[in-house]
Amino acid sequence: MALATCVGVALVSCSGGAEPAAGQSAASPAADARLARLAQQAADTGSLGVIVRVDSGDGKPVEIAKQTAWTKDDHSLAVGDRFRVGSNTKTVTATLVLQQVAKKTIRLDDTVEKWLPGVVEGGAHISVRMLLNHTSGLGDFLLTPQFLPSLTGQEKRTWTPQELLAITPGQDPPAEPGETYSYSNANYEALGLILEKATGSSLTELIKEKITGPLGMNDSFLAADADWDTGKNSGKQHVTGYEPDAARLKKILSGTVDLPDGVGFAGSERPDDNVDTSAIDPSWSWAAGGMVSTAADWQTFLTALNSGELLPKAQLKQMRTTVDAPEEGGGYGLGLMRVDTACGTVWGHTGGLPGYSSEIYTDATGTRSVAVFSSTNFGIKDKAAATANKALVEAATCQMLG
Repeated sequence: MALATCVGVALVSCSGGAEPAAGQSAASPAADARLARLAQQAADTGSLGVIVRVDSGDGKPVEIAKQTAWTKDDHSLAVGDRFRVGSNTKTVTATLVLQQVAKKTIRLDDTVEKWLPGVVEGGAHISVRMLLNHTSGLGDFLLTPQFLPSLTGQEKRTWTPQELLAITPGQDPPAEPGETYSYSNANYEALGLILEKATGSSLTELIKEKITGPLGMNDSFLAADADWDTGKNSGKQHVTGYEPDAARLKKILSGTVDLPDGVGFAGSERPDDNVDTSAIDPSWSWAAGGMVSTAADWQTFLTALNSGELLPKAQLKQMRTTVDAPEEGGGYGLGLMRVDTACGTVWGHTGGLPGYSSEIYTDATGTRSVAVFSSTNFGIKDKAAATANKALVEAATCQMLG
């Protein structure tokens, strides 16, 4: 799973439960109270701020917002706060591509070179399908020396998708197109460009016209810069995001990522060796991770998608045709993750940007949904924080499934 734009704790197991009868709530007061306790425990163990929203399809969503004490000096967390949903954006991008596939404007077997001549190295051998399911053979630009200062907010630079594709390395170890699953944000930068070329519309316009407008997602938009005060409900409160300072970050990532000394996130100092990363510009993530949304809005999108409202049956089936992706908890389809749990299979995605980590899933029918947001991304890679976060996601998902 790629760092920074898709860092979530994948579901692996959770305790099962009986399926509730039609019209019954899958939850109980005791289950809701347990979920609230787990949310507070996760917040106090390193997630800092947690939003949980469970919709069991009975019209009575469970909504929980918990935060560790010192973060209340920055803002009081609410379930409806705006949030950077990171790589969950990939599911929107993939939906837009598959809508064009249904219209026969784009074909899944089209080469990248056909649409973007000279833009992607080896594009003549990479198909649109390979971009969608991360089997393109492309590596990721995230931790390259050229891009790392922008990821951390130390360098304020506006990147174009073409510039990011130009610094994208091959997979390590190398893989031929179509051979191996390897998550890469570069794939979706290319897909955004293909969409714009195929439709003659900007990605921002496509998202408004095909997704957020029809579904009434008034708190959702594609970020063009670091500004939160955008969209129909301009002025709505947003979640404050945090990351560990440079010294704690290096310690947390030791053994997994070899960061140069002194590399850390830009932002004002906060307690417990954290920094406020809310003002880091996420616009580089674009089609791969640039959306701002809320728990309720994104659950609206994901339930519409998985219930068949946004795609014809043939394209939804294609989207759910997965390649093995154990690191994601199951498989990866065309912009959609299949996560297998002891409570059942769920469909959705994870997301992460500096200060923001999210997991959002539905059941197979798109009737029930769950969202868990945490106001840190790299912070929950700490062992204790990861354990508490995983327990919360498992409990919320199992409660959603009944």
